[in-house]
Amino acid sequence: MSPPMTTNPYLADTVLTASPGRLLVMLYDRLALDLVQAEHCVERADVGGAHDRLVHAQDIITELRSTLNLEVWPEGQKLKLVYDYLLEQLVVANMRKDADVVRTVRQLVAPIHDAWRHVEFDAARAPSVAPSHQSDGA
Repeated sequence: MSPPMTTNPYLADTVLTASPGRLLVMLYDRLALDLVQAEHCVERADVGGAHDRLVHAQDIITELRSTLNLEVWPEGQKLKLVYDYLLEQLVVANMRKDADVVRTVRQLVAPIHDAWRHVEFDAARAPSVAPSHQSDGA
């Protein structure tokens, strides 16, 4: 069984001060890490480690899915369906301890992760627009 995650004060501060876009990328970063680690655990027959990483990956996808606001972004329904599929596949991977299924999920997550990383990077680089101040003629 994998050791429990430790509380890192630096990471806690980073999470508390991160923008919503950065938080999203951080979730995807951790999801990618969990999938790589799960795949390695399955290949090494580390059943407990694989289970822990796969359950954590499911938790992350569940969180990502729950944050979709379909009233604001109706097109998010398609992403919700992708998240549903990924969750189903992670359950299968965990039940079978199947590295190929984990690898497939990882390959499906990678382009979504990259897309959000690019969006967040572009948003972080964009100049902030200061409100214009009109002169009162004085």
